[in-house]
Amino acid sequence: MKIAFIILQYLLPQHLLSRLVGKLAETEIPWLKDLLIERFIKQYHVDMSEAADSDYRNYANFNAFFTRELKAGARPICDAEGDIACPADGAISQIGKITGGRIFQAKGQDYSLLALLGGDREMTAQFENGSFATVYLSPRDYHRVHMPIAGTLQSMSYIPGALFSVNTTTAENVQGLFARNERAVCLFDTEAGPMAVILVGAMIVAGIETVWDGQVAPPPKGIKTTDYRQAAREIHLEKGAEMGRFKLGSTAIVLFAKDRAEWLETFQATTATRLGETLGQLKQNP
Repeated sequence: MKIAFIILQYLLPQHLLSRLVGKLAETEIPWLKDLLIERFIKQYHVDMSEAADSDYRNYANFNAFFTRELKAGARPICDAEGDIACPADGAISQIGKITGGRIFQAKGQDYSLLALLGGDREMTAQFENGSFATVYLSPRDYHRVHMPIAGTLQSMSYIPGALFSVNTTTAENVQGLFARNERAVCLFDTEAGPMAVILVGAMIVAGIETVWDGQVAPPPKGIKTTDYRQAAREIHLEKGAEMGRFKLGSTAIVLFAKDRAEWLETFQATTATRLGETLGQLKQNP
């Protein structure tokens, strides 16, 4: 069954299917969008009591529901000095050290840091032998991604790619999954040096957005990098501030440089996560 699922993903028109779903998710026909939202809530047991607006009928379309805001205080952000906040609700896919320019993906699979960062050797050098945390957002989760620590945006690169599912089965069977899928690489300057937050697209994901640039994917074709160090206004986001969101579920990857972050031992593959809880600690300057 697993092999059939993987083969099907290779055969399906991934981008066409995802964009068609995106169109459906934007419909504002009342009976249709209410039907889609109601069935989704029941299918995935979505807890609407946490939403700022708990009445699904008030959302203009499915995407508005899917990227819904939470009630104030629903996700307290860890505030002890040196705490690294979990960037999203979901579950740990993998977490650990970047070794020999490779990041662990799943049992028997890893992928290239250089490939993940779109072949940018200068950026890759900043994270050699550093730390990574990969968080999988399931359909039922809150789908906004927030800052693990405060940072000033340096650059954002859109990197085109495939749109494989990012669930455990696919991660265990598709080589280099996160370095193959469409993604946005966001590089920040922080008190701990460089930090990257990578928003990875997936099958049926209708779009990736950032708070500073709006929709990033689907985008123009080809790698596109924007240097925000030359922008007219500085884009600085505090710890816990929203930085991006997914229109349908996907994955966020956080990178820190060598000897700058230490993850809590309680977080392992499949550990459930909540936005804002302490994921790790910043280390003192070496």
